[in-house]
This record gives sequence, structure tokens and C-alpha cells, in this order.
Amino acid sequence: MPRPAESPPIYDAPSERAGPWWRVHRVEDTLLSLVLAAMVLLPVLEITLRSTLSVGVANAAALVQHGVLLVGMLGAAVAAREGRLLSIAGLGRWVPERFRWVHRAAAGGLAMAVTGVLASAAADFVIVEREGGNLLAYGVPVWWVEAVMPAGFALIALRLWIRSGERFTDRALSLVVAAALLGVASFSSTATPVVALLVLAVLLGAPVFVVLGGVALLLFASDELPLAAIPLNHYQLTVNPSLPAIPLFTLAGYFLAEGGAPARLIRVFRALFGRFRGGAALVTVLLTAFFTSFTGASGVTILALGGLLMPLLQGVRYPERAGIGLITSGCSLGVLIPPALPLILYAIIARQPIETMLLAAVVPAAVMTTMLVLLGIWRQPKDTAPTPFDAAEALAALKAAKWELAIPLVTFGGLASGLVTPTETAALTALYAFIVEVLIYRDLSLTRDVPRVMAECGLLVGGIILILGMALGFTNYLIDAQIADQVSEWVQASIASPWVFLLALNGLLLLVGAFMDIYSAIIVVTPLIVPIGLAFGIHPVHLGVIFLANMELGFLTPPVGMNLFFASYRFGKPIGEVARAVLPALAVLAVGVLLITYIPAFSMWLPGVLLR
Repeated sequence: MPRPAESPPIYDAPSERAGPWWRVHRVEDTLLSLVLAAMVLLPVLEITLRSTLSVGVANAAALVQHGVLLVGMLGAAVAAREGRLLSIAGLGRWVPERFRWVHRAAAGGLAMAVTGVLASAAADFVIVEREGGNLLAYGVPVWWVEAVMPAGFALIALRLWIRSGERFTDRALSLVVAAALLGVASFSSTATPVVALLVLAVLLGAPVFVVLGGVALLLFASDELPLAAIPLNHYQLTVNPSLPAIPLFTLAGYFLAEGGAPARLIRVFRALFGRFRGGAALVTVLLTAFFTSFTGASGVTILALGGLLMPLLQGVRYPERAGIGLITSGCSLGVLIPPALPLILYAIIARQPIETMLLAAVVPAAVMTTMLVLLGIWRQPKDTAPTPFDAAEALAALKAAKWELAIPLVTFGGLASGLVTPTETAALTALYAFIVEVLIYRDLSLTRDVPRVMAECGLLVGGIILILGMALGFTNYLIDAQIADQVSEWVQASIASPWVFLLALNGLLLLVGAFMDIYSAIIVVTPLIVPIGLAFGIHPVHLGVIFLANMELGFLTPPVGMNLFFASYRFGKPIGEVARAVLPALAVLAVGVLLITYIPAFSMWLPGVLLR
């Protein structure tokens, strides 16, 4: 089935990258795709050998985990090349046009300075690791893989400098700014001016990892701790045994989103629910939530499905603003729908079983989804003529989409069986999505589309992992400095009731979601709130569901609500108009958050039944 004309590719073809460096860019994309392919095939090979010959691949798990490090650094370098490292760029929109070159050069210079120091620190880390002589597998030293960190940070710094301006004078200014920042950091008796500059740089458009990494560098330097500890934290995060599930599930989502799955699934939902008033709203909410749960990026879902779903809503005379609000808010629901990447990441950081966390989110996700569906139905015109049910069309639609409808069985079957690990389940899901979209439906060309889609997936994953690594360095400093213990003691001394604590926690998390992206928020905030929650008798799994439910609201809340920016771009509307469009959904979802908060059974019942 060819791609619908109104659903453009998420990622532009490499042919648009004209210039003398395009061959280098193609090599980078190819390497990124090959590493992702190896991460899929190694676990599948391990499962096959284990089940048939009772043998396995030597150190297969470690090889896949170090693949995450390679994907993270390669993907981040590609994201820097394309100017797509996650950023806020809030204040930059209000800078007069004639001065934008100044703010761009300044933000680029500050970002380059931080990244350059990280490259130096990573080189020190690799030198120490080389002396250790540890082997990865088949005689390959670990430091060979770790060397991608200093090289990657150096390449990112170079590309941040190149993108800091179009003219020589612009780039020269960015060098001056970088030198000035390093000078201030070296000679200032307080870190306040440097932190203020870093925050300003991010607000002007520098990547988010810059402020996290920069603050971590300042804190370590102020206590005379080795800066190599930050790359060490980044390395430890990437080789976490559970982390490979994130890029693998994301890859499965990208294959589905870029193939014909959206059109086929819309056909199924329309055939089954089109006869009901509000059927279009139901299709919109379920489909956007489903795709976000796999891609791990609600913005990708908005870009991929917005062009398909808006005509569907307008076909039943749904108001345009209400339609934009429904699509934008529906994409945020995927945060709580297994196998959503934030669920996996929270389980890793809070040290909870991934299976428990995924099961705990099922009922809360159903509650939030139902509430948004009911809002969508209520806002649809009441005099809309329903589509008569056609049994033949319904059967044809189900038959056409049967392979995609089976994907949850692959994912949850693997997790529930206990025979494969979460990483192996994610690899099986990615391979299944590849087979369905490339070999069965042939929506994606093996030579033309698959490398493009895999490069885009690696780009997204690399940007996220870069943020996570910097956030972990910052968080570990807070833990070592016993900041978490001090915060816990203060909260317990100030608040006596668990109910009051939960209300205050929701308010705090709403602010966190409004000012931080979800992945760095998980890394930074989780170690602070889990001990406090335990002190008030709140299970970390229930706390995690509360946390992520609030982060759903953060996607829709200015100034950093990322869904607002993607929807503004996709539908060609001002940010303010999109923000007003999601206000009804924000109100409804806030009620859902309170229900999830104060009824722990929503989170704890299903794991208690299935994991006894």
C-alpha cells in the first residue's frame, strides 16, 4: 500500500543533504543503521540458539548494551548535524530578526564550550579504562567502544559551532563566547553567573543537555572531583541491562509509523466505531496513544498522524480547534501505555521490575484514555450522521490490518511468558514490525526507506540518551551530596499527612513537566521523590504512575510543552492558539491524575493479580 499523500515522511530523504560532506553523512547514517540492526539481530540469535542448541552468543547482552552507547553517540552526532538536538528555543522567538544572529552565535558558543569540556573529560575516562584492560567479547577491549564518547562529544561540539552562524563573523563570535564562558568558569568564585548563562543559552535555543551537563561540570569542579566521573555516569547509564529496550521499541514504532500501519488501523477503527457518535474522536485518541507508546516521542506521532486524523475529524464536522486539541493531547497519553519508554526508564531509575511497572500503568492509562475519549465525544457535533455499520468492510479492514493488530500479542506475550528478557522482547517486536512493513505489506523499501527510518530512530534515541547521561551526572552529584536526604527530612518535617504530600507532589510535578522534558525529569526527580514517597508509605510503582501521569500534562503545558510546538508546526497555527485548544483536555486529564493519585488500586491491582 503506498503512503497516503497527506502523511509526509517523518524524516527527509538523504538526497536533500547536498554539499561536499554528503558522503560522510551517508556513512554516518549507515553506521547508525547497522548498529541498530545488530542490536535487533543479536538478541533474536541468542533466543534461537538458546532454544534449539542450548548455547548462546558470548556476552550477547553486553554487546547489545554497548550498542546503546554507540547508537547514543552516533545518533547525537547526527542530530547535531541536522540541528535537531532537543531544545526549547523559547526566548529566541521574540528576538528581533536583525539580532538573531547574535543570540544564535551566543547560544552556539556556550553549547560548544560545554560539549568541548565533556569531550576532554571523556578522553580522560577512556585513558583510565584503557589501563584497566577489560575485554568486551571475542578479545575486543571495552575501551574501543568507549572511545566513541570523546570522539562523539568532539564532533557534536564542532557541529554546534558550525551551526552557530552562516558567516565567518557569526562563528568567530561563538568562539569568543565559548572562551569567555570557560574563563568565567575558571576564575569566578561562584557558579551563579555561569549557571545563569547556561540557562539563558538553553532558553535562546541551545540544546537541553547543555545546561544539565554544564551544571554537572560546575558542581564536580567546585568540589574538586574528577570531571571524568560525568562520562563514567553516561557510560554506566547506556550499558544498563534494561536500557536497550528503549531504542528497540522505538525502532518498532518508527517502522509502524512510517509504513502503512496508520492508514490501515484508521480503517479498522472507522469500520468498527464509525456508526457511533464520537467514533472519530475514539479513533483519534486510541491511535495517537498507541503510536506514542511505541515511538517514545509524541511529537513524531503528531507529525506522522496529524495529516491523516484531521481530515477524519473534519469529515464529521469536528471544530478545527477542538480537533487540534484532541490530536495534540491524545499523543501525550502514550506515556502510560506499555511498552512506553518513560515507563521503562522510570523502572530503571527507581529500581523496580519493568514487568511490574508496565502492568501497573495499564488501568491508569485506561482511565486517562477513557476520560479524553469522553471529552472528544462530547465535543463532536450532536447532529453528525453516523456511518452505517458494514460487516463486509469491517472484516476486510480487520483482514488488511491483521499483522499490525497482532503486535501487542508479540510484545505482551514475550513479557508475560518469562522465557525472554524485556530487551529480547523489544528486539522481537522490532523485527516483527520490520517484517510486517517491509516484507509482508512492502510499504517500506529495504534499500531506500529502511536506512532512512533507522537513521531517524537513531537520531531521536541519540538525543534522548545524551540528555539522560548528563542528567544522571547531575543527579548522582545531588545524591552524593546528600541533597535527597535533606529534601526528604524537610518534607517530612513540614508535611504530616500522606494526602497533603500527594497533593503537593502533583503541584510540584506539574511545574516540573512545564519546564523540563520528560526524560531528564525522570533522571533528576525520581531519586529525590522515591525516598520521600516511601517515608509516607507510597509504593514506588504507584509513585511512578503518578509521576508519569503528571508528565502527560507537561507535554501540553507552556512554556516547554513539546506537543504544543510540534502541533503548531504540523497544523500551521500559533503556539498560543494550540495552547488554548488543549485547555479542555488539560482540565479533564488533571481530574484523571487526581483519581490515579488517590486510588492506589488503579496502579497496584493488576500487578498484584498477575505477578503473585
